[in-house]
Amino acid sequence: MQAVADRGVSPEEIARFDALAGKWWDPDGPMKPLHRMNPARVGWIDSRIPPASRVLDVGCGAGLLAEALARRGHDVLGIDAAGEAIAAARAHAEGRGLKLAYREGVAGDLLAEGQRFPVVTALEVIEHVPDPAAFLHTLAGLLEPGGTLFLSTLNRTKRSFLVAKFGAEYVMRWLPVGTHDWRKFVTPAELGALARDAGLGVADITGLEFDPLGWRWRTGRDLSTNYLLQARAV
Repeated sequence: MQAVADRGVSPEEIARFDALAGKWWDPDGPMKPLHRMNPARVGWIDSRIPPASRVLDVGCGAGLLAEALARRGHDVLGIDAAGEAIAAARAHAEGRGLKLAYREGVAGDLLAEGQRFPVVTALEVIEHVPDPAAFLHTLAGLLEPGGTLFLSTLNRTKRSFLVAKFGAEYVMRWLPVGTHDWRKFVTPAELGALARDAGLGVADITGLEFDPLGWRWRTGRDLSTNYLLQARAV
């Protein structure tokens, strides 16, 4: 596992998400928040990229985003350092006839091979990596000229601590305790600066808001907890 740490991924984070692999696709399991959030974030991304785009999904886990984008006609490669999660992703996609492939590894592996993509996604990943600046530079390096990067993360606010950390992990039990470290949450200003330092231009940003009446997530102006950011190679 030390080799993984040297490539910019925390062994503890890998072990945590590998342990969830068998329950990843259970809509009422530990990934319930992502299942609820997925339609809103997939719709936002899909509306901003050309049809049948080639997409790299970094930190894909067991494939919630990757498979949803493939169902919308995109050609998707998902990559994750958590081998058990990748195995779960492959098993779930088997026989569905989608343009979808998975690879165990890290984004730096693809960068070293000289691979480039018109669209790169990394949702709910940056708050788990040891060096967010280096991670953004790697993602920027994986974009084709004019390519588009989509990121999502959690804002570091009092509300996000109460809702996404204390509420989700300790009160509602939506997530296993220890899933998030609030100190690693990234503000929109910080993420925008990291993107610009990596040579990217911020194109759009939206909040992800929970609607308790409809028991679903929707995009909107509230960036205080979860949000999505779109950046372009310039």
